[in-house]
Amino acid sequence: MPVRIVETMPFDDQRPGTSGLRKKVAVFRQKHYLENFVQSIFDSIAAPPGSALVLGGDGRYYNRDAIRIIVGMAAANGFSRVIVGMGGILSTPAASLLIRKRGAFGGIILSASHNPGGPEGDFGIKYNSGNGGPAPEKLTEAIFAKSRSISQYRILDGVTIDPDKIGETILGNMVVEVIDPVSDYAELMESLFDFELMRNLLQGDFSICFDAMHAVTGPYAREILENRLGAKPGSVVNAIPLADFGGGHPDPNLTYAEDLVKVMYGGNSPDFGAASDGDGDRNMILGRHFFVTPSDSLAVIAANAHLVPGYREGLSGVARSMPTSGAVDRVAKSLNIPLFETPTGWKFFGNLMDAGRVTLCGEESFGTGSSHVREKDGLWAVLFWLNLIAAKRMSVEAILKEHWKQFGRNFYSRHDYENLPLEAGKDVIETVRARFPDLAGSILGKYRVDFCDDFSYLDPIDGSLSVGQGLRIIFTDGSRIVYRLSGTGTEGATLRIYLESFEMDSARHGLDAQDALLDLISISREISRLEEKTGRVTPTVIT
Repeated sequence: MPVRIVETMPFDDQRPGTSGLRKKVAVFRQKHYLENFVQSIFDSIAAPPGSALVLGGDGRYYNRDAIRIIVGMAAANGFSRVIVGMGGILSTPAASLLIRKRGAFGGIILSASHNPGGPEGDFGIKYNSGNGGPAPEKLTEAIFAKSRSISQYRILDGVTIDPDKIGETILGNMVVEVIDPVSDYAELMESLFDFELMRNLLQGDFSICFDAMHAVTGPYAREILENRLGAKPGSVVNAIPLADFGGGHPDPNLTYAEDLVKVMYGGNSPDFGAASDGDGDRNMILGRHFFVTPSDSLAVIAANAHLVPGYREGLSGVARSMPTSGAVDRVAKSLNIPLFETPTGWKFFGNLMDAGRVTLCGEESFGTGSSHVREKDGLWAVLFWLNLIAAKRMSVEAILKEHWKQFGRNFYSRHDYENLPLEAGKDVIETVRARFPDLAGSILGKYRVDFCDDFSYLDPIDGSLSVGQGLRIIFTDGSRIVYRLSGTGTEGATLRIYLESFEMDSARHGLDAQDALLDLISISREISRLEEKTGRVTPTVIT
């Protein structure tokens, strides 16, 4: 098979964000577009001849075409082996595991995470380094720089592989190995959790509903929850990955996982509900008529980690992203372990885990994980909760109320304003920033402002400085308002406003979070002149 060198021209929109490059499918299907970015990755990582590459995705539209192209380019760029998930399927945490377990130089993950799929939907690609985690900023900047100067790419002509058949195929000097995408991951989960205890729970009267949202986690959840743990057949719903996610939006929150929410808040609901997203790295946890915020979930997991076999030796530390609530901070203090507050982005956690500084970490955006891989892991979080329920013999709601009684409750919410014109989103941010000098020390309703800042982070491991990570207004009682523009969408901008207040009085723990935060919500809109700047009265999504 001959290697073809193709002359090309740069595209000007291939700067990868914290989650890789995400665009509409139609953009990726432009001539040379995907190939340019992949060649930019290969040129930037400079993998030694004979290196192995892990490759797979969430099964969304264009996934199979992209795999065929990337396999041909890997063969032309000196890789000796590409490890592909059968059917092109590989969850993001499973890809991280495979990179680490197989000693691969790195991996390419094809996903736009929780964004919609289909011909009119989104596609994405990101590179994970040899530690299994997302590429650091220096590498993503190098990839972007290459994409701006690229003049040619290399590809093997005549590539044909059958991604639906487990086994090996020779392409030139390279082996394409198609593997079962689930087995290695399932074995790792069995080594971390008490499967016997969980079997006793799930084979009894305890009922669950796991919504895979027609995304990548379906085969993993069926194998682990139904086949290995004995949950009743049908406990995993929407389990077959579809290229358009069944027309749904695979984002596990109260808005987009509406069907699961109706089940869990309906009559005769299951004892436990959960959902995961497009690529399997996010999770939502529900009890009967009860929602667990991701911030509370991280705190509960940290406080009870000693009940789970894989974490009985204790935690080296915990980390959370800055916008995530401070609920886990008090757990860390009680355990006398370090707490790290980082920018949003799993690579910051990866540095801390590689250095042995933290064991558990989490983000308010429904992402929780540990040092077992270098990505957030949706199904891992679900199994952690099931292990805790089985060990404590308590419901989801009872576990949370017990936790709040001991540590207090952080009332917390995130308001998302999606698909804003980018300039409107920037205008809101600059409006808030301009008010900082006047806010410090001022009294807003019942709150006194302690300080305001634009969060920055000096990485204690690699010394890198990350600035402009979100505008914070911190009140003297610990309450907070945080403003950020998110880069996870492919159209316009998403403005996120995070609101948090702390309450130790257990008599008030039963309040609805939106009611408890009503004053802060009003203050956040007044400070930002939100309605005037965006024309929006209500958020697109509230979590």
